Amino acid sequence: MAEQYQSREERRKQLEKQKQSNKKKGKKPAKGLFMKIFLILVALGITGIVVGAATFAYMIKDTPELDETLLKDPISSQVFDMNGEPFTEIGSVKRDYVNYEDIPETVRDAFIATEDSRFFEHNGIDLIRLGGAVIANVTDGFGSEGASTITQQVVKNSFLTHEKTLSRKAQEAWLSFQLEQKYTKEEIFEIYVNKNWMGSGGHGVATAAKTYYGKSLDQLTLDEAALLAGLPQSPANYDPFKYPENAKKRRDIVLSLMNQHGYISEEEKVDAQSVDVSAALVPEDQRETNGEIAYDSFVGQVIKEIEEKYPDLDPFSEGLKIYTTLDTSAQDYVEQILDGNEIVEFPDEKFQAGITLLDTKTGAIRALGGGRNQTQTFGFNYATDPRRQPGSTIKPVLDYGPAIEYLNWGTYQTLVDEPYTYSSGQEINNWDNKHMGSMTMRTALALSRNIPALKAMQEVGLDKSKEFGAKLGIPVSELTESYSIGGLGGADKGVSSLQMAGAYSAFGNNGFYTEPYSVVTIELRDGTKLDLKPETEVVMKDYTAFMITDMLKDVLTYGTGSRARVDGLAVAGKTGTTNYPTAERDKYGIPKGAVPDSWFVGYTTNYTAAVWTGYDDRTQNWLTSDEQKISQYIFKNLMTHVSQGKETADFAVPSSVEKVRIEKGTFPAKLASEYTPNDQVIIEYAVKGSAPKQVSNKYDKPAAPSNLKVTLDEATKELLVTWEYSGDNAEGVQFQLYGSLNDGGEQLLKTTTEKQVRLKAETPGYYTFKVIAVRDTQLSEAVTTTIEVLIPQEEEEQEVEEEETENEEGTDEETTETGETGGNSNNGNTGTGTGNGNTGTGTGNTGNTSNQGSGNN
Repeated sequence: MAEQYQSREERRKQLEKQKQSNKKKGKKPAKGLFMKIFLILVALGITGIVVGAATFAYMIKDTPELDETLLKDPISSQVFDMNGEPFTEIGSVKRDYVNYEDIPETVRDAFIATEDSRFFEHNGIDLIRLGGAVIANVTDGFGSEGASTITQQVVKNSFLTHEKTLSRKAQEAWLSFQLEQKYTKEEIFEIYVNKNWMGSGGHGVATAAKTYYGKSLDQLTLDEAALLAGLPQSPANYDPFKYPENAKKRRDIVLSLMNQHGYISEEEKVDAQSVDVSAALVPEDQRETNGEIAYDSFVGQVIKEIEEKYPDLDPFSEGLKIYTTLDTSAQDYVEQILDGNEIVEFPDEKFQAGITLLDTKTGAIRALGGGRNQTQTFGFNYATDPRRQPGSTIKPVLDYGPAIEYLNWGTYQTLVDEPYTYSSGQEINNWDNKHMGSMTMRTALALSRNIPALKAMQEVGLDKSKEFGAKLGIPVSELTESYSIGGLGGADKGVSSLQMAGAYSAFGNNGFYTEPYSVVTIELRDGTKLDLKPETEVVMKDYTAFMITDMLKDVLTYGTGSRARVDGLAVAGKTGTTNYPTAERDKYGIPKGAVPDSWFVGYTTNYTAAVWTGYDDRTQNWLTSDEQKISQYIFKNLMTHVSQGKETADFAVPSSVEKVRIEKGTFPAKLASEYTPNDQVIIEYAVKGSAPKQVSNKYDKPAAPSNLKVTLDEATKELLVTWEYSGDNAEGVQFQLYGSLNDGGEQLLKTTTEKQVRLKAETPGYYTFKVIAVRDTQLSEAVTTTIEVLIPQEEEEQEVEEEETENEEGTDEETTETGETGGNSNNGNTGTGTGNGNTGTGTGNTGNTSNQGSGNN
């Protein structure tokens, strides 16, 4: 057993030695594999470097040369009108240049902290900043975050386009490296602060300091230097003249960055952030312009669109060719209206107006009137800058348009103008504080009734109303019921004429909306073309667009906008005024009937125009009843001018719409019947398949009376005629009773609402009676009955003797008969009588209830 155990133990040890030996042998292949992998990686690295270098060389092969003239001076851009003709240049303006040694330390620190905190440490490219940007671009998409140094920004603004491509970034890096080799950091910084566009402040930090603050650079405070340093990122949006709130937010960010990088203390940051941005700005009436620019109200919109869509492009320094939608003839006429009194007479110099003219089909801006008697280039634009509440011009957008779109209302939809409140219980009134009762949606819109408009919004629902408005370029943050009549509040402080024109153009373009635009294409210096024309979208059904349009045409025919009517032109449009709250009216002594704003928005198939009028200070100046019409006069003259010599088609009826005959006064609306009088029928439009189904029976042929009976009362010799009536609609029904005796003519005996009549029956014979039901002008079928009346013989003989005696007396020459009645009708006898020079003749037919006679003197 011991031997067996020993032999087993030896075998175990021998096996373990063999395993260890195998492991040692296996390590040699592992070392060989590692070496192979290492060599492959080295080869790949070398290949990558070569390929990368080749790729980089390829991408920078077309890099432009460093041109000192392009580094120093901005290149003006040309602006072209709708026909491709140049009409102005922007960027060729006076500039105050400042040398590096004259730039105060505070100004330098503000720019470096904001734009490139490691400016004096890198060689044109900040690899640390670039690493962070690369990660952001991988996770969020290429172009999501930039890593441009001040050097790169100088290169980009001087030589390259602003497209975010790898090729352009490679060229930018190569040129930045070259620039750092050729120029000192101080020279590069000097180029940068003198070249930047600074919004209304012009080019360069020195020019901006003078324009915004009326100071030289060495006089700027910390908060002012920070504001200027924040402008280059987006000069239009952070312009303190136009957008002080945006400018403050940007300034405070710059101050935080200065504190973060150690340039200022926490206390200095807080103190500077507390300063009012507008306090030190040059007063508006003392501001200098940076050169005259033709049609600056329009060009200002051009610049805004470029900066919104291509924020890296600077139209003032990059030598762009900007092709726009401007109609110079229309623009000239708009400026002629606003700057004089020949076309439209204004009450005073403070009266302001904003005008937008669009191409209805394309949304292209043809002209903009930014205000009256403006002296500041790119000053406040009353046409494009949101400012005032829209009043009743909002009703097609938020009330009736959604009701047609989502509820399939027709133009006949009946609404009741009556005392009413908002859902909150607050009372709502019409502009005239009156109520007109039941009316169609068409009438309510034409006469601008507020209560029907609110009811329409309530019916369709606030969410749908908000959705519809947003699709037409009128987004609101939180829609309330007061918005139904244009009472925008909260964050929605108002709308611009540009927005209103855009919304209405969709009604005139069969439901297609294009965001209003002024720039078609931009051509860069290298020939690259950028398309800025927005996409056209379907925002409503064609029947909604048509029915709103057809109703708005009535605004100019019998509604509130008759002064805007252009003879011979199919025009649709809407008036709008806003009101003063009672507290404001009482506080400032504003007279009753005065309003702060007056609008008119309208369109043809060719053009859409929106006009706002009012005053800057609504508490000191207001519009009287006559001045409220000026917006209509402006619209009328402008639309007349631009439509001359152009064919203007009427608005086509789409196949989704059908005409319906509605009976006036029906509530809810009912179809007119074949018996409805023409003067009680109105022709309206319905969404095909959604027209009213019920036909009015108000004017239908009435049902015929029934159970007509005649009975004789022997004692009184009276006939009692009775009948019954059970028509479906007995309201307003009267009855006509006709009678005849024997073969005599039929006579109308009585018209009554009763269903019985008593008549004398003194003459024997056959009495025939007929009854007809009558409602207005409609007659029922007739029902008839006959009765024979008999009189005893002795009574007949006595009647004959009495008649003979009467006839003998009638021939006496000494009679005092006047002859005014020529004869009596009895039993078929005829008689004549004379007396006192008067003669009379008479004929009588048995049973005839009327006498005929003549008398001569």
